[in-house]
Amino acid sequence: MSKKYYTNERGLQIIIALLKAHGIKKIIASPGATNLTFVASIQQDPFFEIYSSVDERSAAYMACGMAAESGEPVVITCTGATSSRNYMPGLTEAFYRKLPVIALTANQGVQNIGHLIAQNIDRRQTPRDIVKMSVEVPVVKDDADAWLCNVNVNKALLELTHHGGGPVHINFSTTYSRDFSVKELPPVRVINRITLKDNFPEISVQGNIGIFVGSHRKFTPVEVQAIDKFCEIHNAVVFCDHTSGYYGKYRVQYALVGAQSAPNVTKELDLLIHIGEISGDYYGLNISPKEVWRVSEDGEVKDFFKKMRYIFEMPEEEFFARYSKGEKQDSTYLAKCQSEYQRIYDMIPELPFGNIWVAKQISKELPANSVLHLGILNTLRSWNFFQVTDTVDTYCNVGGFGIDGIDSTVLGASLCNSNKLFFCVLGDLAFFYDLNAIANRHVHNNLRIMLINNGRGTEFTNFNHPGHAFGEAADLYIAAAGHYGHKSHTLVRHYAEDLGFKYLSASNKEEFLSVYSEYISPEEQPHPILFEIFTDSKDESDALEMIHNLEKAPKTIKQAVKEVAIDLLGENTVKKIRKLI
Repeated sequence: MSKKYYTNERGLQIIIALLKAHGIKKIIASPGATNLTFVASIQQDPFFEIYSSVDERSAAYMACGMAAESGEPVVITCTGATSSRNYMPGLTEAFYRKLPVIALTANQGVQNIGHLIAQNIDRRQTPRDIVKMSVEVPVVKDDADAWLCNVNVNKALLELTHHGGGPVHINFSTTYSRDFSVKELPPVRVINRITLKDNFPEISVQGNIGIFVGSHRKFTPVEVQAIDKFCEIHNAVVFCDHTSGYYGKYRVQYALVGAQSAPNVTKELDLLIHIGEISGDYYGLNISPKEVWRVSEDGEVKDFFKKMRYIFEMPEEEFFARYSKGEKQDSTYLAKCQSEYQRIYDMIPELPFGNIWVAKQISKELPANSVLHLGILNTLRSWNFFQVTDTVDTYCNVGGFGIDGIDSTVLGASLCNSNKLFFCVLGDLAFFYDLNAIANRHVHNNLRIMLINNGRGTEFTNFNHPGHAFGEAADLYIAAAGHYGHKSHTLVRHYAEDLGFKYLSASNKEEFLSVYSEYISPEEQPHPILFEIFTDSKDESDALEMIHNLEKAPKTIKQAVKEVAIDLLGENTVKKIRKLI
């Protein structure tokens, strides 16, 4: 019989490698076929300290005693069927005593649950008081599955000691592979949690360092000072969008650069510090970090960039203070990022009339100390290409990322401070979805709404959206065109004026330029304002495509030769030559 090594099932290789990387070696194994690939793999590895128990109920209690005595995590593993059910009494004990026990159960795949297939127990839901966390590990078929496996196992193993600790459950799927020929485990990415009482890792990189801020409440002056000090010491920058809440010295609004198809050295980072929550700035997220450290008081593993190495469970101010000791450096990376933004901004040609053009005209002209609320997707993206002054607070409902509630959100905000101007820019579907909000009797004269009315969900007709491939057919059900008056020039006007709004409108650049100053005037107006702008979806799409291609990727020699050949011989002749070749 040939010597056996590790299973060739990639998911189990990742589990085993992460157990080793986290220093977890004590395992109590119960007999069975479904967990055989795991047990057979570890029994030939001298790193592990393995014990046998035929009775799963006894195994779980053995793990409690072992974990309490040694202070180390203990793995218990069993087959499918009712075996795992017998872990419940011991896991209940571990839960209430906060003992680090890992229940590693096996299954044949969730697709078999509920179809009268023997030995397929549904473990997708667990009682609240037997484990702190339960994760699924699928059969790994590609890199996306491998990432999910890595993150889920790291999450579970970190939870063993999180907030006092306790038991966790890892439910893995197996193919019953009989191939045990793998001699070395693959490299795995270990995620560690750092708290204020732990030793902090060193920042030893010499290249680009950045901070990415997702949606975030407005930073306090003390927090801004801590971030700025960190950037000063590490020659770092702060990547932001209009929901980030940071307006310090090192702010970089990156969407315009990130949108370009050409490579850009400023996108490459050796280390990225990730703070804040969800960001809707898809282009601004187009950066490429080698390693990510996330800082959040919730301590949760949220691996957006798929490069997380540490999660720092602490206030952001504490984190930046810890890493702000040293000599001040020249802000070369900041200068480079700012220069790139300006260089690409200067390439912007005359754009068609639409959301992007409007944003370019007035983003810098909004009154000081005002507040701007943006609709999701097309509006947020359009405005993220451009900067506002640092005294304007900007927000967007990126938490749920839906079109509902945008009118209501800015209304609620405007009621908090009648001395501030509150602006809102949103599309027609979002506006009408929440139409009742502007009829609220509490609406004050500090509210100013800009309605970009293109008669459809223009997002679904943009050149780079899957809906674009359907042409006019997309209007039927994908882009929901034709609702709400077919871009009527009187519907919103009558409604708004009857509610006491001052109504403005524009259908082209000349009309816009003749009236927009009233919309952004810092002077108090006797009425709230509704500014309706009628645009065309094709113009919106063309403008986005122009922005996207301000700086195209360099052509390959093959592409260049092809273009020259077409110029000299004509496209049809070139096609005939290619067929002959």
